[in-house]
Amino acid sequence: MDQIKIGTFISKKRKEHKLTQSELADKLNITDRAISKWENGVCLPDASIMHELCDILEITINDLFSGEIVDMKDNEKKLEENLLEITKIKEEKDKQLLNLEIVIGYISSITFITLIFVASYIKMPLWVSILLIVIGSIIFAVGMANAIKIEQVAGYYECSNCKHKYIPSYQSVFWAMHIGRTRKMKCPKCHEKCWHKKVIK
Repeated sequence: MDQIKIGTFISKKRKEHKLTQSELADKLNITDRAISKWENGVCLPDASIMHELCDILEITINDLFSGEIVDMKDNEKKLEENLLEITKIKEEKDKQLLNLEIVIGYISSITFITLIFVASYIKMPLWVSILLIVIGSIIFAVGMANAIKIEQVAGYYECSNCKHKYIPSYQSVFWAMHIGRTRKMKCPKCHEKCWHKKVIK
């Protein structure tokens, strides 16, 4: 997906509608800096505002991802290409998120263990030891909560019974018995409680 081409297209359509970056940003409730980033090809608009952006610029989402007005006879082919490209981008972002989850898990665990070790084996006032244990526990709890949130939203869980892929609720993931990223949960399709493994595709 050509971000430069998409950015140029957004800029062109904005100017056709006689809107400044600031005016477009106000309509979308974002900063004009975000508009500037899109138009310079730094990043793409967030999925949550794409529909509204397309309505304002009077284009389709397919036009937006193509970086041009798509001829109706080429519409289906372009749509398929864009969907495949979006899928690849999502898979790559999900992989990066799951790598981040590992980093967060290791850092919070190592910090927790280190602070417990220091509080237990180094001579210091009791209140300092307690404070270190509390700080370590908070870091560990916050780190794990964020790691679980990342695991929940990145990729999908696949039911081992019916092969259905879905994104469960945070609570389902949090309370599920697990081995690594494989968790025992109730499938929303077959309603069986079984092991669901994390998949990217």
